[in-house]
Amino acid sequence: MTTTSPAKGSGPAEQGPTNEGAPFLSVRDLRVHFPTDDGVVKAVDGLSFDVWRGRTLGIVGESGSGKSVANQTILGLHNPGSTRISGEIHLEDQELTTAPERTLEQLRGNKVAMIFQDPLTALSPYYTVGRQIAEPYRKHRGASRREARERSIEMLAKVGIPHPARRVDDYPHQFSGGMRQRAMIAMSLICDPDLLIADEPTTALDVTVQAQILDLLLELQQEFGSAIIMITHDLGVVSGVADDVLVMYAGRAVERGTVAEVLRRPRHPYTWGLLTSMPRLRGDVDQDLVPIAGTPPSLLAPPPGCPFEPRCAYAGEVADDVSCATDRPALPEERGAACHLTAEQKRTFFTERIKPRLR
Repeated sequence: MTTTSPAKGSGPAEQGPTNEGAPFLSVRDLRVHFPTDDGVVKAVDGLSFDVWRGRTLGIVGESGSGKSVANQTILGLHNPGSTRISGEIHLEDQELTTAPERTLEQLRGNKVAMIFQDPLTALSPYYTVGRQIAEPYRKHRGASRREARERSIEMLAKVGIPHPARRVDDYPHQFSGGMRQRAMIAMSLICDPDLLIADEPTTALDVTVQAQILDLLLELQQEFGSAIIMITHDLGVVSGVADDVLVMYAGRAVERGTVAEVLRRPRHPYTWGLLTSMPRLRGDVDQDLVPIAGTPPSLLAPPPGCPFEPRCAYAGEVADDVSCATDRPALPEERGAACHLTAEQKRTFFTERIKPRLR
């Protein structure tokens, strides 16, 4: 899906807004490994990023790149007995990787909330929508049943559910897909969280409903001033709602920057591949899409060097003293890409080989 919403991070100044002050969420060298009978799955392998209040970070990448696993770790949703987690996750002055479960329970649904990918499975079929929306409000705010019900009706109205006083007593199967997603957003926002994690919030919705959901998230962010992490594989969604972009591949971050920087002047061959594999609104309808060749590596045995090297058409262009197969490229702290190509090569290859395909 490619939305028609204006790019939040674009405008006359391509640099976009500047992050000021300390980040609200800071993730450093996060590793999430799952021991299995076949070996250790390195789902997230050294990930770092920051999120500021009032801004949206879009995390993009193919399925299996570690987007959802990393963000579920922020909420402490992995079984500590079967998961190896290292690194640091700081939510303001609270360190989360070593926080006790009781602390995480106080944060979940209150200070940090998540919109899950499939609301039909995230919502229980046995309870009314209103009861499920009210549950975190009663738990974290100590509200009575009546107060929580009134708050639920208020939130259903805020997310655009018609006749909220009546629909609050309906069950999830009585809602359409778009209405269930709106109900999930209402549940996530009922305690005015400071950080909202949206995991593919528009998957399986038609284009019109997708645009409405994205517009709703932006409106609510402006009202509550929350930070948002938008997990998606759709660069159209990112261009419409995000301020900053983190591109993930095989459990690692390979590029980051503002929306204008990453989508207009991408520096990593994987980002180039994502852009050229998308249909263009003004492109030739008869022109074939250019998919990324090959498949992602196994996370049981990821490549020791650049994880994208087996699929990269530019691996042979690097300097003779560097090997993409064995030397792991570093990702710069601010704007940049984890790639051994020189800055001049990146500019030249993008301008001459990639940009003409994007017109």
